[in-house]
Amino acid sequence: MSEQAVVEVTAAELQGPGVIACPNPKMALWSTHPRVFVDLSHNGEGKCPYCGTVYRLKAGEKIAHGH
Repeated sequence: MSEQAVVEVTAAELQGPGVIACPNPKMALWSTHPRVFVDLSHNGEGKCPYCGTVYRLKAGEKIAHGH
């Protein structure tokens, strides 16, 4: 079993309220899958259901919660 990739992101990279899009622009075109939004708002970490990439907020980063 291979180890899954971990991508650390900043709050500025989020594409919505606590979400990040996967696949991300750094992934190879051949390995893409349908675009999904991974929710990081609960514990600062989320996993893509397609490729298993784990997205994690960098240490000290906060998700802006506002309406």
